[in-house]
Amino acid sequence: MWGPLLKSLISPGGSADHSELTITMDVTFFDDSVISNGILPTNSEECCSTQLIDGDGTFNATGIDRLIKEVKLGECGLSYAIVSIMGPQSSGKSTLLNNLFATNFREMDAFRGRSQTTKGIWLAKCAGIEPCTLVMDLEGTDGRERGEDDTAFEKQSALFALAVSDIVLINMWCHDIGREQAANKPLLKTVFQVMMRLFSPRKTTLMFVIRDKTRTPLENLEPVLREDIQKIWDSVPKPEAHKETPLSEFFNVEVVALSSYEEKEEQFKEQVASLRQRFFHSIAPGGLAGDRRGVVPASGFSFSAQQIWKVIKENKDLDLPAHKVMVATVRCEEIANEKYADFSGNEEWSQLEEAVQSGPISGFGKKLSSILDTCLSEYDAEATYFDEGVRTGKRNQLEEKLLQLVQPAFQALLGHIRSGSLDKFKEALDKALNGGEAFSVAACNCSESFMALFDEGCADAVITQANWDTSKVRDKLKRDIEAHIASVRAAKLAELTALYEAKLKEALSGPVEALLDGANSETWPAIRKLFRHETESAVSGLSSALSGFDMDEQSKGKLLSSLEAYARGVVEAKTKEEAGRVLIRMKDRFTTLFSHDSDSMPRVWTGKEDIRAITKTARSSSLKLLSVMAAIRLDDGDADNIENTLSLALVDSTNVAAKDRSITTADPLASSTWHEVSSSKTLITPVQCKSLWRQFRAETEYSVSQAISAQEANKRNNNWLPPPWAIVALIVLGFNEFMTLLRNPLYLGVIFVGFLLVKALWVQLDVAGEFRNGVLPGLISLSSKLVPTIMNMIKRLADEGANAAANDPHRNPPLASKNFTNEGNASSEMSSSASSGLTESDYSSPSKQD
Repeated sequence: MWGPLLKSLISPGGSADHSELTITMDVTFFDDSVISNGILPTNSEECCSTQLIDGDGTFNATGIDRLIKEVKLGECGLSYAIVSIMGPQSSGKSTLLNNLFATNFREMDAFRGRSQTTKGIWLAKCAGIEPCTLVMDLEGTDGRERGEDDTAFEKQSALFALAVSDIVLINMWCHDIGREQAANKPLLKTVFQVMMRLFSPRKTTLMFVIRDKTRTPLENLEPVLREDIQKIWDSVPKPEAHKETPLSEFFNVEVVALSSYEEKEEQFKEQVASLRQRFFHSIAPGGLAGDRRGVVPASGFSFSAQQIWKVIKENKDLDLPAHKVMVATVRCEEIANEKYADFSGNEEWSQLEEAVQSGPISGFGKKLSSILDTCLSEYDAEATYFDEGVRTGKRNQLEEKLLQLVQPAFQALLGHIRSGSLDKFKEALDKALNGGEAFSVAACNCSESFMALFDEGCADAVITQANWDTSKVRDKLKRDIEAHIASVRAAKLAELTALYEAKLKEALSGPVEALLDGANSETWPAIRKLFRHETESAVSGLSSALSGFDMDEQSKGKLLSSLEAYARGVVEAKTKEEAGRVLIRMKDRFTTLFSHDSDSMPRVWTGKEDIRAITKTARSSSLKLLSVMAAIRLDDGDADNIENTLSLALVDSTNVAAKDRSITTADPLASSTWHEVSSSKTLITPVQCKSLWRQFRAETEYSVSQAISAQEANKRNNNWLPPPWAIVALIVLGFNEFMTLLRNPLYLGVIFVGFLLVKALWVQLDVAGEFRNGVLPGLISLSSKLVPTIMNMIKRLADEGANAAANDPHRNPPLASKNFTNEGNASSEMSSSASSGLTESDYSSPSKQD
């Protein structure tokens, strides 16, 4: 769309006679090897140049980047100026620039003929001018090398100069003023028309440099020139927005005149030196470009110039605002990426990021905020001259990216603060509870204290640039604390409940077992009394302990009811356990009562005991035990007729049957339930009682039969007299022997001595004891002990005889009269020792029998 517009606006250019300036210059210095890379050699350290755009329209991005880096343009911000010069070919543009700005642009060698010297666009730094000023030397217009009709590059370079320059020098001969083509009027018309397409065009200073000034005063030349420029402006078609816009809104017009360089060189140089002073501080208010607009920051100049040239080459309309936004977008994004990379590699941030992984860091928020603020400040400093909207948007993106980068560390820090606060809360709560503080008070105080501690930690971790909400982490900590409180509360309540349950179990299990073991009519009243006393004591203690938990009455009542139920369960469990061993208990009780007398001494069946009565008493007591174990009677209203039913059915049933065997009565134990007793309280059913009683009788019959047998045996042992007929037979048959004994008393003495010897031998051998284990074992044992016992008795008699002989008075005559009394004492002593020996044997024998 750009090409046809230009074609329609520009008429074919013509040639005119020009007074050409001849400059003598040694161009052999610039050989092909030197200019092939687009860099001209410098005459001094302050001046350096490069070919910005070659003759074919190729933009030298590498060269301009190297030039900008060398002159440090990127550090200038907005404090720099761009000057360009346009004009006809061989009109002395390069010579003017070299003298005006101390540059080293290539100049034409007049001795070799007039031809094109500058190809494309060259860029150089003005030496010794502040602020930093770059000057562009454009290829001359209306050159024969490009052709008569090929003016595309002329227009492109002119548009480029207007788009990037703050000051444009238009070099023209004095005698061309008033002419149409020679004064570049078509070119200016095209430039003005394109500039009018800009929404917010930058304000450029157009400085018309009149070369080889004649005698015509400048005061007369300048109005003519301004009039021509105004006519060009007025003739340019304008959009509706700029119908009434004056030329001064877009351009500042300056006119200067210079003497001939060849004819008046000294005067020319003086005028150039004066003109040079106007370029010092040219961008300051009141300077040549003091009211410029839409300046691209120095760091974005290279990219901006490259994009502008690209648009011009593609024949697109030049839209500076869009281009300005694009340049700002690209450059601000580059700056943002650089700052992001700098922040990522920041050592202080790396240390913070590494340290926060292992634990909380004091002053994290301030330190990180300072690093972020430094990074953003550096961005602001470098991007301050770019478009405000783009700059702000990219700053926000940079800030967002930085915050995304640091957010994991921030979240990790919050996690450490939360976990640390939770751990400290747990320790403090345990310490308070161990110190005896009430649970509800300790939990409330610790919770408030460590939530406040968490808030302090969050305040210390807050990053100024971020508006992150820590309420979720705080809520999680609060939930964790509440969960821990609930857990500890449940554990403490369980511990208290277990403590009082253990006390109840200890207080009830043993006593209930003892009471059931001695079951009688007072057993269950005693158990009820014990149950109530211990339960009330435990409930009272637990109620006092629960006062520190700040529980509602309903929850407290449930716990107390649970403890009462546990106490009941302990009694019932112990009763069921004892009921499971009721048969053993019944047999133990029967054995105890049957085998021991009222003094708890083992009963000896001598034949005088009433075994039937003893058996009945023992069985009745065992039946009492069975009736006590048959059901649970923990409630005061528990009344039953189990004992009478069992007594009638099991003990008295024999008597009833004996009285009337013809009457068939219903068996009261032929049932699975007791009358007026619920199944939940039944431990032993009637049928089970009947079965147990049957088994009990069968297992205790042997003890009764053994007692009867022992009693009969004892009776037989105690009846030593023979039967009466035997006594009569003895008297009749032994009358002669009895009379013989009466006639001869010596036989009685022999029989008496023999009886004593046999009795002593009987006692010494413990004949009765030996035969307890059986006849054969007794005979074997007696046979082994008989001879040693007889020898022992003979030895003892011999010793007694020896002692008696030693004390005989006939063997000691001198002492006979004196020891008459002693003889009697000795004989009495001998008889007493003999009797003591028998008595000792007599007493030792029963002990062996026992």
